[in-house]
Amino acid sequence: MILEEQRFLHEDLERLEQAISDRVAEDPRQVRERLNRDHQISGFLDRIQDQSKRLLDIYNDAEGVRSKEIQSISTGEPLKEFYKQLSDIKTFHQKYPNEPVENLEKAYKKRAPAEGEPIISEVDNMFTGEEAFGKFLDLTTIHELFLNLPSIKRLTYLQYLDAFDSFTPPLCNIKRPDKMTDQYFNYVGQLAGYLESFMRRTRPLENLEKLFESFDSDFEKAWNDNEVVGWKLEVGPTLGTTGGDTVWCADCEKEFKNDNVYKGHLNGKKHIRAAELRATRQEVAGTSTGPSSRGSSTLRLKERAIAEREYRTKRLAAAMSQERADTRVNVERKQGMTERERQMELDAVFAESTSAAPQAGDSDSESDDDEKIYNPLKLPLAWDGKPIPFWLYKLHGLGVEFRCEICGNYVYMGRRAFDKHFNEARHIYGLKCLGITNTTLFREITDIADAEKLWEKIQRDKKKNKTDEGSVVQMEDAEGNVMPEKVYYDLQKQGLL
Repeated sequence: MILEEQRFLHEDLERLEQAISDRVAEDPRQVRERLNRDHQISGFLDRIQDQSKRLLDIYNDAEGVRSKEIQSISTGEPLKEFYKQLSDIKTFHQKYPNEPVENLEKAYKKRAPAEGEPIISEVDNMFTGEEAFGKFLDLTTIHELFLNLPSIKRLTYLQYLDAFDSFTPPLCNIKRPDKMTDQYFNYVGQLAGYLESFMRRTRPLENLEKLFESFDSDFEKAWNDNEVVGWKLEVGPTLGTTGGDTVWCADCEKEFKNDNVYKGHLNGKKHIRAAELRATRQEVAGTSTGPSSRGSSTLRLKERAIAEREYRTKRLAAAMSQERADTRVNVERKQGMTERERQMELDAVFAESTSAAPQAGDSDSESDDDEKIYNPLKLPLAWDGKPIPFWLYKLHGLGVEFRCEICGNYVYMGRRAFDKHFNEARHIYGLKCLGITNTTLFREITDIADAEKLWEKIQRDKKKNKTDEGSVVQMEDAEGNVMPEKVYYDLQKQGLL
């Protein structure tokens, strides 16, 4: 049945090409859907390569089975060969009655979920909640490994995001002898492995194998030329080198303020141990005459393994600089949120990822879903019709309600809108309905009873202060100056008249 298998492979390749074409024509709006589509296309491409390899093997016909089958069909009696193959098919199905039959027509079509059925995506189990379907890095576990390393400067997670690809001073204070431990080797291995895994999960359609091969070739060239930063072969004396007022100790990789302090540390255990390790590395360098002999030492081989992981980490971090910057912004944003706000945001992301897709063929519902904006927190809409960011919502206090009884118990969201409404037509009209004309004195007053009391007090004060010029007794002094009676007696008591 070689010809039937050949026909099946050709049909499978055409179905795969059509499935890829259908998915490329889609334009998913969400990151999750876009990643799911890319991973499906990547799986289809891998299957195309496997099926093409099988098809080429059939055409090459190394064992001559295909040629024999063609010859038996073309030269023998057609009906006899037909009934022979039919008998073989019946025998096979009698032997395996429950053998499933693959329907290529439906195998690669995108199936719309039934009503109430959850959407099963290939990328649901690929990412952690912190990674948000490939938008951010999740280095929390790697950061804990870093903090457990000996002789390191403790960094916060935010600082670590800026310095995790730096393995030389001043950002990294781990000395070269301290890097030769199994703990550090495990740390850099997991760091490089995570970054490589993250890139494979977020970029399924890129030729990453070619990229990783370029990393390896570049490192191999730099290592052979002794140009890997922090791992160069050391040649020279172990004496301290003086630069200005300071003295540098090459063994301890440390700078001292003056020569006396430098000489005093030479008898210490740390210096003696560092000097022995450096002498060992110099011995390796002295006995090496070329790139091939450099790798003969066990110590140098271990250094090469660690340096290769550090180099790969640097290149991977440089290739994912955008995700790294987004991760830093996301961490800063989450540090300013409460636990309740984080949980609400996580619930919103989960609800968005598990929302059901529209039924196939229902164009009206599909267009309605496209127009509908997901806003579980009921945030105000911005000028573009989308909800404003949650941090901006909290910054302006838009979650605080201010009720004004004068405006008919209207509720204003946020202090800014509340302060602004005192000069608006709604509030001024409410005051005029109460008989209040001077609205400037009634700012921050929202209750009708308080406004009426204040207005009555203002009216009483006006009546009290209003004086009738005819009721005031006028007095005249000896010089003919006219003044009120009270002023006259006050001046007289003081002897000024």
